[in-house]
Amino acid sequence: MSVSDYTETEGLPAKDREPYEAWSYDLASAKLYIPRLAAAQDRWFAAALSSEKGEPPSRLAVFAEQPQHKRWEMVSVVDLDSQKLPHVALDREGYATAAATTGNKHLAADADLLRTAVLDNFTTGGTNTGSKVFAPTEASKRQVKVHSDAATRLGDKGSSVFDAADNRFTDAYALKTADGGALILFSHTHTQTDAVAHSGLQVNPGKEDRAWLHDVPRTSIRYTFVCNDAATVPAKAEPSRLIGYTCARTDASGPPVPSWAHRA
Repeated sequence: MSVSDYTETEGLPAKDREPYEAWSYDLASAKLYIPRLAAAQDRWFAAALSSEKGEPPSRLAVFAEQPQHKRWEMVSVVDLDSQKLPHVALDREGYATAAATTGNKHLAADADLLRTAVLDNFTTGGTNTGSKVFAPTEASKRQVKVHSDAATRLGDKGSSVFDAADNRFTDAYALKTADGGALILFSHTHTQTDAVAHSGLQVNPGKEDRAWLHDVPRTSIRYTFVCNDAATVPAKAEPSRLIGYTCARTDASGPPVPSWAHRA
């Protein structure tokens, strides 16, 4: 996701590039959730972060040790729709408890089911899995709106269809909450394909697509998005709540219109 930001910027003319602003957070107000892990387990922790001192957290991040690089890296960050976080369960020494993210029979949903439900929000507007797994929240409503807006955006000139895509980022992280449920952070990948309704029409790439599409008109464009998601999951058979998600376009491709094919 970070690399795609650089790629997109490098595709813009110098006059259109906005100055880079480093993202930072207030260290004093950061809330760290450090799970007590066994010696053989991968080491990670979550952090609720605020960009300003004294303000409630606006982002939830996961930092994980990368032994092959001999360093720690931020592997996930989610913009929160609500600044009221779930109550993470802590032991007497202040440590959190990690929970299994898949095959966990003590939770109403695991990371795989949550990922399927999020993808359904984009691909069908939540018709199948999404509305069954998630209670309505600002985050889930936004995903459904992305689907509904795309369905009518091109009118009778074309179509815009979402689909699931191969997901390289299958790692997920979970912390037990005080109510017996869990806070789960995971990632997903989806595509959006814009296509013309008939020959003679073309899809014109926007300036943010220039790095991948080079201003060449296309008969269809397939965008790839990688996203980080955060959800609270109850211990009993009740709907989960999507509390935030953050996406980045990481690729775009498509066949040029015939008149541009030889130049492309």
